[in-house]
Amino acid sequence: MTTDQNLMLYTKLAGFRLVVLANRFGCDSSFSRELHDRLVDGLEAAIDRIHVIMELQRRVLIGDDEFAEYQLEGENDTFRRFTIDLLDDLEIDCDTHEFRVNGGDWMNAWAVDDTGIDTNYPKLVALIADELGSLAPIIKDITLATGIPVYVARAVQWAG
Repeated sequence: MTTDQNLMLYTKLAGFRLVVLANRFGCDSSFSRELHDRLVDGLEAAIDRIHVIMELQRRVLIGDDEFAEYQLEGENDTFRRFTIDLLDDLEIDCDTHEFRVNGGDWMNAWAVDDTGIDTNYPKLVALIADELGSLAPIIKDITLATGIPVYVARAVQWAG
């Protein structure tokens, strides 16, 4: 992205951060406040990434850092995959048949009983708009305006 595009993205992210902070005052539950806080943290992380990218772009233009171009390419690659996870993050390693939720310990997905071996990974189940309340349209707007996906899902173990 160009410097102008990054500046526009920074402005949008900062604006959404303010909207989420203002919307937090209307929260009526600790769950809703926690979702707002996590969204603010995610937006701040995206803003920090944009700062790094803009600084690397400056170094590339000036030419005072021979590795800045490689770092910039890596940062841009990382930012293209940036997501905001408000509840659970699920990682699955199909090679070892293990999974972990929210960066915790890896757990084996195999279950053994008298009927045999079963591989049972948890699934992510999205919250519905009613559960998100006033945060639902803000999340939709963030994704549409910035291209950064915001996931609001819980990891649940299916009995299977």
